[in-house]
Amino acid sequence: MVYVTRKEHFTAAHRLHNPGKSPEWNQATFGPCNHPNWHGHNYEIQVTVAGEPDPETGYVVDLGKLKHVIRDRIIAKCDHKNLNLDVDFLEGVIPSAENLAKSFFYELQDDVAAICKNGTLHSVKLFETERNIAEYRED
Repeated sequence: MVYVTRKEHFTAAHRLHNPGKSPEWNQATFGPCNHPNWHGHNYEIQVTVAGEPDPETGYVVDLGKLKHVIRDRIIAKCDHKNLNLDVDFLEGVIPSAENLAKSFFYELQDDVAAICKNGTLHSVKLFETERNIAEYRED
């Protein structure tokens, strides 16, 4: 099995807030990430495809095509946006790094399958900061 990863970047704002809980609970749970006027991150997303190289091309996935899928499905929808308000597939999702990694995985899954005859989407890793990283795999 060969693992191929494409890395992209985007900048977005969000607020960690559970509307079903009290303001006090949200502040105690999320601290400064619950700021009512949002806060932002310079995110890095790493999308990994796993499979066997195609005997005709040597590719598990054409990285140019993968780049376009990531840019169309994630970057175009999330870059310089408010993740709580502006992104259709995140409606009702608390935009923690964990939930974002999982949501991004499912947003990419079908399009990655369409461009990859010898592999599948293995994981989405999201760097919220250099030190805070979430990874989702459908294991």
